[in-house]
Amino acid sequence: MNAQEPDFIHTTRASYDAMASDYAAHLPDALATRPLDRALVTAFGDLVRANGPAPVADLGCGHGHVTARLHDLGVPVFGVDVSPRMVALARRTHPELRFHVGTMTALDLPPETLGGIAALYSITHVPEEHLTTVFAEFHRVLTPGGHALVAFETGDDDEVRVTERFGHEMALDHYFHAPDTIMAHLMKAGLSVHARTFLEPDADGTRQRAFLLARKQGDGD
Repeated sequence: MNAQEPDFIHTTRASYDAMASDYAAHLPDALATRPLDRALVTAFGDLVRANGPAPVADLGCGHGHVTARLHDLGVPVFGVDVSPRMVALARRTHPELRFHVGTMTALDLPPETLGGIAALYSITHVPEEHLTTVFAEFHRVLTPGGHALVAFETGDDDEVRVTERFGHEMALDHYFHAPDTIMAHLMKAGLSVHARTFLEPDADGTRQRAFLLARKQGDGD
């Protein structure tokens, strides 16, 4: 544990470490039952490949199902998650892929390393006051013309604390950001929003879901 890390990282790590195996068993592949989500991830993969050979980081990869999906699309990709137990589970489940422990607030990557970033539902645990840092990191590590696909359940910038999941006690905060809030933070970081898609709640959810496709300015822009 890094004492300089924000408190929300510590609580998120502890919560997902506690429920890693049960979480993966109950939610093995969220994309499998969501064809529109799959289509958006596929389009993201096409855009990344068209921009060059730089890899994609799947941030908040969990047990690795999105990482594996991008790999199957021919995208060079690796996963990053705050939870060591989630990373260990991802490595066992997908031994052909790379997974690392890390945080979105301080990515262990050189500047302009990534052709793309996938952050599907992983910003849900990031308080608004830390979004500036997170998206500044996205901008720092993306190559010129690189894309970021950010998905999240929407709200009115409200907060919900989960104290139990899958039989495990925890103190896990969920932040349901308004789409305008996320777009403003992306643009502040220098990432222009090129597409917005809103999906109504499905049978497993109660909130609208948003997908934002953002892009770092390219050399020819």
